[in-house]
Amino acid sequence: MPHREHIEWLDVWVEAAEEPSVSRVLLVGDSITRSYYPHVNDRLKETFACARLATSKCVSDPLFLKELKLVLDEYEFSIVHFNNGLHGWDYNEDAYASGLARTLDALCAHSATGTIIWGSTTPVRQKGALEKLDAKTDRVRERNRIAATLADSRGIPVNDLFNAAVKHPEYFAEDGVHFGEAGQAVLGNLVAEAILAAAG
Repeated sequence: MPHREHIEWLDVWVEAAEEPSVSRVLLVGDSITRSYYPHVNDRLKETFACARLATSKCVSDPLFLKELKLVLDEYEFSIVHFNNGLHGWDYNEDAYASGLARTLDALCAHSATGTIIWGSTTPVRQKGALEKLDAKTDRVRERNRIAATLADSRGIPVNDLFNAAVKHPEYFAEDGVHFGEAGQAVLGNLVAEAILAAAG
């Protein structure tokens, strides 16, 4: 049975959509991905046409793959940078593992000639006390452990966004979940570097 949040949303953005022959990269994630997307696009725009699919759906939600297919069925991507882990708290980690395995397999099947990169999920800090990690970060660590195991078994490299942020409360916005401009720039740079490294 699907679990729903109070507000569900989907944000799809495709650069150079009218050009059929450009090399494309896709960033899949949530509002964190959406926030660092402009930094990635600025770094990569001379090399790739960038796109993003940001959603409130967890990989455990049966609608997640349907949303992903909206973009995958329309465009071919050389590289997909994928993250999912800060939504779907009503799904336990077994359900998260099943949903992530299903999604990674679908991406591997669809991107047989492309590259997939897993971006680890970022930590959560206490609202109003950013120097402290929120209890949800323990679940984030476990989801990252699950994801690293699944990625390794499929030969998918991991971009460790968690460790890039966990010791830097100054990167975070006051809500403890999202990132301020400095944090967005750091994450965007790491994602762009991982994509460029994968492109060779």
